[in-house]
Order: sequence, then structure tokens, then C-alpha cells
Amino acid sequence: MVNVLVPLFVCGLVLVGAAKHKDGDIPQEYQRLISLRSLGVEFAEHFRNASLSDLDLFHPRIPSQEDLICIADMAQFMQALTTGKLWAAKMIDAWGSIPSGLLNGNIYDLGNFDECVKIRKEITSSHSINGKYCFLKVSVGFLPQNVARLTNNMRIASCFPASCSAAHIDAFLGQLMQKLLNSSSTSIQIREATCQTSDLKPWDGMTIFTVVLLGLMGSIVALCTMYDYFLCHDQNQVPVAVKIFSARANSRALFRIVDSKSNPNIISCLDGIRCMSLIWVVFGHEFGYAAGSPNINNLDLVTWFVDPFSSFILYAYFSVDSFFFIGGLLVAMVALRSMEKSKGKLNVPLMYLHRFIRIVPILAVAILVYMNLMTLITDGPLASGEYSGKEACEKGWFWTLLFVQNYATNNICLSHSWYLAVDMQLYIISPLFLIALYKWEKKAAAGIAVLVLLVSSCLFATMMINNYSMLAKNGTVRDAGKKVYFATHTHAAPWLIGFLFGYFLHLSRGKKFHLSRIAVWSGWVLSLAMIFTSIFAMYPAAQWSAPPLSTLEESFYYTLTRVGWPLALCWIVFACMQGYGGLANSFLSSPLWQPLSRLSYSVYMWHMFMQEMNFRLTRTNTYFSDYNVMRDFWSVFGFTLLISYALYITIEAPLGGLGNLIRPQRKTIMQPLAPSEQIKTSADVQPLELNDGRNLVEHEVPRIEETAIASEKQ
Repeated sequence: MVNVLVPLFVCGLVLVGAAKHKDGDIPQEYQRLISLRSLGVEFAEHFRNASLSDLDLFHPRIPSQEDLICIADMAQFMQALTTGKLWAAKMIDAWGSIPSGLLNGNIYDLGNFDECVKIRKEITSSHSINGKYCFLKVSVGFLPQNVARLTNNMRIASCFPASCSAAHIDAFLGQLMQKLLNSSSTSIQIREATCQTSDLKPWDGMTIFTVVLLGLMGSIVALCTMYDYFLCHDQNQVPVAVKIFSARANSRALFRIVDSKSNPNIISCLDGIRCMSLIWVVFGHEFGYAAGSPNINNLDLVTWFVDPFSSFILYAYFSVDSFFFIGGLLVAMVALRSMEKSKGKLNVPLMYLHRFIRIVPILAVAILVYMNLMTLITDGPLASGEYSGKEACEKGWFWTLLFVQNYATNNICLSHSWYLAVDMQLYIISPLFLIALYKWEKKAAAGIAVLVLLVSSCLFATMMINNYSMLAKNGTVRDAGKKVYFATHTHAAPWLIGFLFGYFLHLSRGKKFHLSRIAVWSGWVLSLAMIFTSIFAMYPAAQWSAPPLSTLEESFYYTLTRVGWPLALCWIVFACMQGYGGLANSFLSSPLWQPLSRLSYSVYMWHMFMQEMNFRLTRTNTYFSDYNVMRDFWSVFGFTLLISYALYITIEAPLGGLGNLIRPQRKTIMQPLAPSEQIKTSADVQPLELNDGRNLVEHEVPRIEETAIASEKQ
């Protein structure tokens, strides 16, 4: 693929050299370059009347069979040009030209991809000339300094007979450019990896396996759904196996709206926090793809980086800390309630098994689909290669399924799956904290608080010792992302704070805290101050003209915000639960969030598939602006919801339901628990036969309260 996802901070590094716009004289070579007609037209004029001896560019070596076929097809092509044949004219018409807007950062002219690859001229019964679309890499050394770092490697579309290799085309183009420019400061290169034809790649074994797996699961779901719809008139009599796979039953559970007022212990505001964080994640990734697209105004990214709005995108990683906070909170609340009823017993193997069943199947299917189906459903100028992370998946897919990819490899299979590794690693050690809290209570809580300080100090020390800077304008050290962002200990503080807050809610269940108006307003002011400080504190230092921050200042920022952000969320959740949330609680606790909350894991796994697919399908240049990215975001988000729903009822819900069958159940019918003994978010209230633990984006603890089974049936 010519251009894969370019993260925003990398784009910032590329743009550093263009930060200061200065007037200067335009070199004569540049004026000569932009005076050229379409490169395809120039190519046609040059070779229209060329003889076969002019095409013999392979001496002194003896031409190979491939050389002779290419020369013969080029001769046919030139003859067709001379006589005005339509197919030859299309081959020239599909070419790109020197990109317009070159001085504003446009380095792409994508030509007409479909016009080129659809060319098929039958010469004999056994041979035809097909179109071959390739990118020319045009390097120039005479552009003004303020744009040279972006525009000295233009990508221009070309179209040739498919029998000619990149080496053949290089030879032809070298002859052409010598005639046109006669300048040593301009060069044209072409790589076979950028070339595409209409020939379909044969399916390999893994592609066949992926299609068969999805087809088999889809068929089972379809059959069970029809059985449920046509033969089961009483839903209470539907067989368990049918209900597990029935799209009708799973859809009812997915779209069920639960009245949170019926249970005061339902933390309904978590639905809104979870969904808003999910939207923030997808939105931030959409900007990343937009920044790496063939924009006609790449230099406008220079000013975008220092706009206030860009802070919402550059620091969207706080949404991840929100998920860690939610995960830690629910692990503590749910498990401690279970341990309280079972007198300290914790079925750790069952916890791990249930988590494995809920997370791994959809992750494994995602790896298969990303690797094998991306090229089947996408084509276009930017789709010359495989899925951008396919090599990483081929070499290290097992690290992802073992949830150690954030430490084991530098190239993560499914780049956004690093979060799953961190979350799983924290979940694996959670029984140690749970047992400690049950046995030693507040002493253990104090120990966990000390641990928060230790992991925060570790993050601070990592940045100080390695002299890391995360500001785009300062550049980024190669391993900074792995050590500062992907490492588990750097994200442990939000999870542990959520865990401690869950312990606090466990102890204070059923209590009503009466706060004065001053206390309530102070809580909201402090929490909002921490949130907006986390997002905008680096805005002044991010200005291109601002003096660089010291490593000490940046280290304090990244360390303190990892603590301040989850503390702000603690107040928001507490205020909403205690009736001090006001408009915030009305928004975050809206029942409309519940279906999206249940789909959130699938949305998280599939949104980057949609984003890369759209990138690869791009046919023309794009324009980077906040509005255009927001418009594209809603398109991506809508289609991602459709894909997520299809995969949810096909993979996630059925396998989650099968996981519930292995849960040991009490033989006797138990009395429903009192409202004060039930801990859920509104997204968690589901029929037992389907998924009694709903999938949050970051996979909260599976429900392990065996004593609550009877009360969860609806």
C-alpha cells in the first residue's frame, strides 16, 4: 500500500520543517515542471512515433522473454495511439499529472484507477493487453524549503501494458524525463509494489477458512432464527441452544431498554461515559487516517496542530484511561459482592475462563477478517498492498491472542488491540487485590493507594531517564510509544483508582451522602478543571513558536494527568449516583446509551477495519478540515455499527451464550436478591441464557456472583 495510516504525531514531525512560511524566489526548474502537460500526454507525444529501436532499452544484455513481450505490447500501444484507438487513449487518459496545489502540500495525483485497470484489448486468441496502474515517485530538489519536506516525493498515477514490469517502465520514463527536463535534480522511480491490475489474487487457505467460518456461523444463526420465529410461539419454551444462536432473541436482548429507577444500585451513568469514550476513540482514529490521506492541503496541518480544537484529538488517549477506570471499578464492585456472599471464596479459574470466552473469539475472528478479507472487498489507487498490519499479524498473531503483544513485539497485530493486553494483564492480577481487600480491608486499600503512587513514579522516571518528549514538534523517540503508552504500568494508575473507588462504593452501598451546595459545586468545578487541564494544558507549549518544555515539565504533566483524569471521573460517577449530577446525569444516564453500550466491544474491534477500508477505496484527492473529518466520522461510525451488529449476533452473542452454559448453577431456586445486593450497569441486565455479563469496550469483569443467577432472569 502506497500510504498506510499515519498517526497524527508522526504527521507533526513531517510538518516541522514547514512550520514557518517564508516568501522566496521560485526556481526555474519548478516553473518548467508545472508548465508540463499531463505526464500521460507527454509520454504519448514522446513514444507516439518511436521505433522499435527506440524502445530497445535493455542492451547490452540480451532481452528476456518478458522484455520481448513488453516491447511488443508497447509497439501495439504506440500504433494504437497513432491510429486513435479508444483503448490506447484510455491508457493515456488514466495518467495523473503534476499535482495542483503542490506548494500547499499536495503530493498526489491519483489519475483514474478504474479506467486503467479495466482496459483489456484482445490482440490474439491467446494474448491481450491489460491496463496496469502504478504510482510514479517523482523526487525534486528545487522546491522552496518551507514545502520541500512534504512535496519532494510526489506520487503520480501512470498506466502501462500489464506485461511491462516496474523495471521496464523505469527505463521508459528515464528516457522521457531526460527529454522533458534534462535536470539532475528531478528523478522518477517506480516500484512493483505500487502496481495493480484487474487480476484477482487467488484465495489462500486462511482466506477460505475465514469465509467458511463466517458462513457457517451465519448459517447456524439463520437456521436458529427461523426456528425461533416460525416454530416457537411461546418465548418461554424456546430451547436454550436455539435461544443462544437466535438473532431474534439476541436482538431483543441487545435493544432492551432497562429502567434504572427500578434498581438504585444500577450505575447507569457508566453507559454514557463508556459510549462517549468510545466515540472519542473512533473520532481520534478518524483524524489519524484523514491526516495520512492524499490531501490537497497537507500544509494546512501545520496550523491545525496549533488550533485549540486539535487538543481534543491529540489527547484523545484520555478516553482509554476512562475505560481502565470503568474496568477497575466494576472488577472491585462485582467480585467483592460475590466474595462477601461466599465468605471470601473466589473462583479464579472460572473468572479467567469466562473472560477468555468473552474476549478471545471476537478478537480471533477480527484477526482473520483484517488479514484475509481486506483485500477481497477493497480496491483503489491506495490499495496496492495488503492490510497495513498483515505482516505483523503473520509474524505475531499469537502474541495478540496471549495478550502480551504490548511487551513482546514492536509491531502489534491489530494496532488497537494493545489495550486488550493491558486490560487483561491487570485483570489477571486483580484476584490478588480482591483477596487482600477482603482480608485486610482498609489496610489493603492503603497499600493499593501506595501502589498508585509507585506506578505513577515509574512513569515519571521512565520519561525522565530516557528524556522522552511526547510533543509532536519535538520529535518522538522510536521506543517512546512502547515504554510510555503501551506499557501496562503506565496505565495501571487509572485502573487502580477505579478499583479503589469500586471498593468505596462497595462499602457505602445503600448510603445517602448529604452534601451542601458548596461541596457539590466545588466537586464539579474541581473535576471539570482536572478534565480540561488534562486536555489543554499542553496547548501553549504546542505552538510552533513556543519554547520547548523541559523533560521535567512534560514528565509531571503525563504523570499527574494519569491520576487527575480518573479522579475527576470518580466525582462524576459519585455525583450521578447520589443525585447531584443534574444535566450531566440526565445525559450520561439516558437509556438510549444502553444498546450502544452493549455493542461497544464490537464497535471498538471493527471501527479501524472500516477506516482502513475507506482509505483504500479512495479514488480522488481529499481535503483536510475539521468539518470534513467529522462528516466522514459519522459515516464510518454508522457503518461500523451495522458491521458490529452483524458480527455481534453472529459471533459475540452466541459464543458468549455458550460460555454461560459452563457456569456452575445452584440446583435450588433461590430468592431474588434485594436491590442493595445487586450491582450492575444498566447495560448488564440481560437474560441469563444470552449474555449475563455485557461486553463493555474494555471488558469489565464477567459476572461471578453465582448466588445472583436466579434474580437476573427476566
